[in-house]
Amino acid sequence: MLQGEAVRRDDKRHYDARTGVGAQAEALAKLAAAARTHTETATRRKSNAFLRRALKAWKTGDAPKTAKHALAATQADEANAQAFHLLAIALEKLGHLHKALVTYQKAFELDPDDPDLLLNLGLTAWNLGLLDGAERMFRLHIRARPDQPAGYNNLGTVQRDKGDLTTAIETLRAAIYRMPQEAMLWNTLATALAEDGRVEESLVFYHEALRIDPDFARVWHNLGYAYSHLGRLEKALEAYDRALALSVHASDRLEGRHSRGVCLIGMGRLEDGFPEYEVRHAPEFRASVLHWTKAPKWNGEDLAGKRVLIAGEQGLGDELMFANTLPDMARLVGADGKLQIAVDPRLVALFQRSFPQAEVGIYEDRKTEAKYVRIFEWAKAAGEPDFYAPMGTTLPHLRKRATDFPRQAFLVPDPERAARFRDRLAALGPGPRIGICWRSMIAGAQRKKYYSAIEAWAPILSFPGAHFVNLQYGDAKAELAFAQEKLGVKIHAFDDLDLRNDIDGAAALSAACDLVISAPTAAAALAGAVGTDVWFLTAGRTWPQLGSDCYPWYRSSRVLSPERFGDWDALMPRVRAALEHFTAEREAA
Repeated sequence: MLQGEAVRRDDKRHYDARTGVGAQAEALAKLAAAARTHTETATRRKSNAFLRRALKAWKTGDAPKTAKHALAATQADEANAQAFHLLAIALEKLGHLHKALVTYQKAFELDPDDPDLLLNLGLTAWNLGLLDGAERMFRLHIRARPDQPAGYNNLGTVQRDKGDLTTAIETLRAAIYRMPQEAMLWNTLATALAEDGRVEESLVFYHEALRIDPDFARVWHNLGYAYSHLGRLEKALEAYDRALALSVHASDRLEGRHSRGVCLIGMGRLEDGFPEYEVRHAPEFRASVLHWTKAPKWNGEDLAGKRVLIAGEQGLGDELMFANTLPDMARLVGADGKLQIAVDPRLVALFQRSFPQAEVGIYEDRKTEAKYVRIFEWAKAAGEPDFYAPMGTTLPHLRKRATDFPRQAFLVPDPERAARFRDRLAALGPGPRIGICWRSMIAGAQRKKYYSAIEAWAPILSFPGAHFVNLQYGDAKAELAFAQEKLGVKIHAFDDLDLRNDIDGAAALSAACDLVISAPTAAAALAGAVGTDVWFLTAGRTWPQLGSDCYPWYRSSRVLSPERFGDWDALMPRVRAALEHFTAEREAA
């Protein structure tokens, strides 16, 4: 049986500016008109009879029946472009994206003069990650319908997704000059500016979109997200509530509830926020992943003597952070029960050492056209567990307040490897050994605003007497060389340690450091989980702060962020001053 759980496969859940619903409604209206057309051929009359049944099923929300009748319409008349068009829409709704794309292409071959097909082809290609193809379709749609906003809107957004924010902004500005009363264009331009790190500036454009259309739910949602970035969480919550009040579509309501839950958690309202955050597990949620298990999801039941499967969720950093509750879960299961933990393969050794009474194994992710499926056959060798839970689902039951976080290390690094790394760091000479990580390895257009470039770290790296140790996973050779050649600072890197794949080794190195300064990445989460002092350098306020000035998940942490979102030049001198204070206290001790 498939159970729902959320996973961060992308960031479109917040700033989703693409236009599909309105264009689809227009296309369906055309299809309905075509289905009513009385043609001379018996073949087309028979096909259109099936098409009318398909449209009737669509109006009731029955996508499978829509697909069934639309398929019959195409079989009755292989030249009926409208039947193929509706079949493609139904297939897309059912999650069969590749089949939908092929079917849209067939419809377009039969009716190349229908610009709505270009739009739908582009949207489906976009959802499949075929960004170049999507861009071509949107350009063709603009050529066919230069006075319609949808083509420009989607072209600008796909350019944003490709990482070309400058071009995206110009595309949308030009479209607004042509159509200044189109609220969707103002919304999408605001989104592009926000993704470019110009969040404060984006507010002006969101508010203009709302002046034009005060009931535009998506704009209210995006405005809430922008306010969240700026740390104005009360205003963000107001915007999310307004978006939910106006949202008509179930998918928009799920997105709105998820964002509202994250906002409440960020405000420190955990008893309200964590239960709402559970909406990410709904199978209908866009970013959910499915679990292959028949076990019921744990909802706070007594676990003494039970076998319970806890599955890692979302990214590596989230798996590490959510592991905060695993000591509690082990106690709840007790000596007569069994805790099973399914994690990323790189975490097995670390988690098995940290929870020796548990059974730790890997999960495997397999992709269907619509969803990821998370599989852990080893956990079912003795039959289905009594309960299962995604790791973060334990939070509403075990962490109702920020004071419920025990502020202690919960992962245990390899003591021998940690000792060897301490010896190697000691050989660098006197002074604090400071691990650093400045960005995520996944830093596309929608994520780069959260991370600083290595050159911004010059005020920190020039701190005298400190030894900086590389914790940046992935390929960082160019940045390490830049620090050496341009900043005159050697960041010590251990070439015999693969920071990306040898997480157990990275944990040992993190434990050997006196301090870790990092962007909010898996490296920071790992350092905090093993008990090392960790400073998070964030572009703005983040929800894992739980309304505080630290990350309560860890033994000792601190958050340093600029007053203006992403203003790294203003932040780094403050970090240096904090480092001076840290060093003075350390020397005094």
